Amino acid sequence: MSGIYLHIPFCKKACYYCDFHFTTNLSKVTQLTEAICKEIIIRKNYLDKNSTINSIYFGGGTPSLLTAKQLHQILEIIHNNFKVSKNAEITLEANPDDLNTKKLKDLKLEGINRLSIGIQSFQDERLQWMNRSHNAFEAINVVNNARKAGFEQLSIDLIYGLPDQNHQAFLYDLEKAISLDTAHISAYCLTIEPRTVFGHRKRKGELKELDEDIAAEQFEMLVEKLEESGYEQYEISNFAQAGKYAVHNTAYWQHVPYLGIGPSAHSFNRNSRQFNVANNHKYLHAITEEKPLFEIEHLTVEQQINEYIMTSLRTKWGYDGEKILSQYGFDIFKEKANLIDQLSIHELIKIEAHMIFLTKKGRLQADWVAGELFI
Repeated sequence: MSGIYLHIPFCKKACYYCDFHFTTNLSKVTQLTEAICKEIIIRKNYLDKNSTINSIYFGGGTPSLLTAKQLHQILEIIHNNFKVSKNAEITLEANPDDLNTKKLKDLKLEGINRLSIGIQSFQDERLQWMNRSHNAFEAINVVNNARKAGFEQLSIDLIYGLPDQNHQAFLYDLEKAISLDTAHISAYCLTIEPRTVFGHRKRKGELKELDEDIAAEQFEMLVEKLEESGYEQYEISNFAQAGKYAVHNTAYWQHVPYLGIGPSAHSFNRNSRQFNVANNHKYLHAITEEKPLFEIEHLTVEQQINEYIMTSLRTKWGYDGEKILSQYGFDIFKEKANLIDQLSIHELIKIEAHMIFLTKKGRLQADWVAGELFI
């Protein structure tokens, strides 16, 4: 089982919080699409030739800016060069304003079977503040129209922990999201990254992050409300109805190998990571000249174990001690016995046989707990 991630580095406008690689210059979309197709062929041997592709994920950027014809072009190359499961999850990240009725029908015809829609908020003033390209009406309308077009697997993104956001404003967004009854909801606390508009405003003293305690309260409200509404928190920021987990997300947290295609895309085959150049011009040049376009990081055993600690603890499935003992000969219960006892006493983790899980309290400090358990 493997996956393919495709990074589409184009956006209509720059969201003020985003530090992913993208450009608002759309003049090279056709050229980049052709280069992505070429990279797929060049790197088709990165994954085990006997492996089946269970997930294809178009991320970005804003992949919904691509035409149905361009998506068809990419998907056809993938099917011609890989063994793709008949039931593969094919996800497209999308903005509400890109998905009119015709576009939705075209996407369905091209084999896209899951949409991850970047809604973020259902309040116009918040959307404008974040410099989003859609409004609240479009956010609600797109979900209804996607269902009419035949999309059953729908995920929506929300952002909480906005500066000066009180609990009432947050609950408004959360209740709107719940009312749409989508199969999946991803909710992320706003992080102000240095190389963003918000980061610039923070440095100038014009923007201050929400108090950590208030953000933590909103996280607890998020979990409680979604669980009451039938959603399961299967990863710290991801919630799904009745086992409708995102295949792509789940595979990532469970260390399933994947090939990353496109500028800035990462690849992982358990033993190493590869990082494509995060520059469209350099990416195009490398593809045209058939020159190396990525850096390679060979992972030590310690790094592989630490990555597993970090990702596995974020999920409902937890850290599997027997799995790591079998694969790497590392017994965390022996090597970290005193620390595990202390984390248990402070109710940050719970132990069940050979498994370690974060508690609800522990999820609020997930990165710190994982870091403490690192080799």
